[in-house]
Amino acid sequence: MMATTHPSDPAARELFVEMARWPIFDPHSHIDARRPAARNLDEILGYHYYTELAHSAGMPADLVAPELPPRERARNLATYLDRIDNTVQHSWLLEIARTFHGFAHDRISLDSVDALYDRADREDDGTAWDREVWDRSKLEAVFLTNDFDDPLEGWDASRYVPCLRTDDLVLKLHEPSTIERLGRSTGVDVIDYATLREAIGVIFERFVEKGARACAISLPPDFAPRTSTPKRAVTPIRRALHRMDFRPDEHDEVRSVVFWTIAEFCAEFKLPFDLMIGPVRNVYPAGVAGGRDLFDRRVSLYEYRELFNHFAGVTFPVSTLSPDAGAELVAFAWIFPNVVPNGHWWYSNIPAFIAADLKARLQAVPKVKQIGYYSDAYKLEFVLPKFNMFRKILAEVLAEDAIKGRGWSADRALGVARHVLLDNPRRIFGRGEGG
Repeated sequence: MMATTHPSDPAARELFVEMARWPIFDPHSHIDARRPAARNLDEILGYHYYTELAHSAGMPADLVAPELPPRERARNLATYLDRIDNTVQHSWLLEIARTFHGFAHDRISLDSVDALYDRADREDDGTAWDREVWDRSKLEAVFLTNDFDDPLEGWDASRYVPCLRTDDLVLKLHEPSTIERLGRSTGVDVIDYATLREAIGVIFERFVEKGARACAISLPPDFAPRTSTPKRAVTPIRRALHRMDFRPDEHDEVRSVVFWTIAEFCAEFKLPFDLMIGPVRNVYPAGVAGGRDLFDRRVSLYEYRELFNHFAGVTFPVSTLSPDAGAELVAFAWIFPNVVPNGHWWYSNIPAFIAADLKARLQAVPKVKQIGYYSDAYKLEFVLPKFNMFRKILAEVLAEDAIKGRGWSADRALGVARHVLLDNPRRIFGRGEGG
């Protein structure tokens, strides 16, 4: 299968085998550090890629409804896996089944799913299973996605690294639940911009004390960062905080001033600010959970020029959702020292798109400012097959373009690969060159 098979080209195979010996530094995931590995097969098959692909291929959404028993959901989904076994996502699933559960078949079907479900039952193993998946995957660090009011307790922050996710603060400040959570988690009575800024400062202080090494946000295509002075935002902020109706332009003003304030704290606390740009939410309301969002190709990094210029001391690892946005990201990383291409996200995370973007980045962007890949995984088991997919593509691109195309040695190509996979993420996210 695609993710498990070594490259056929001898030079690429040599590179891949060496990369597979390295630890994995994963700078973005959605893993729950309190329960990082899957306790059953349903937690693997419930990954939105499988439910949305199966639904797209004809599976009724109610066959994976949350109220169903886990084994029944897994059996229902397995009935439709033959319709999606051409996809790279299916290859990740097979690699998980083979690597972690000794699955010997080339497909998961209704005939084999029950036996696999039994083999994947790890409820009694608990944290021992978490450690086994970590060790087998050769993980070094996995970055989390933490809400601003997450207590950040119950795990080893040197392994599971906190990351402050700021979407709710920027995009949902006007919602009563956000304001209540903000006051409860910071102890600040948030009534105006001054107290809002104080509360955000408390959040940053707590996150940094707990080991956070990044701040992140997912932004819609209509968002355009711009300087927004607190004075201009006094009334919109007050209306948002006091649950008053406000106009769309006032909503934009609130989003702008809160976002800019967060960028200021990133500068103060020397945290990289991950920008994940482009999703349009709930395009397909009838879809399964996680399978309702798409992208808008009209988004442009040009709207972020003021941000990149103003915060020259902040590193912005940037991910774009649209597969055809890669050329613009390469150009911005080419010019701006603080713009870093970051992984291959969501709809762009398939080999055909990765290979094209990766080749352009390796040809045009300095090797010391590329972050090769992140898993975006919800369970630890997905980190290894996803990184193996990327390692294979990276090995093939370097073998073809660098070794054959430019006469590089294998050691020189591996040096670039190490920058992309390890040295750069370690340095940008505060671990140092040596890990």
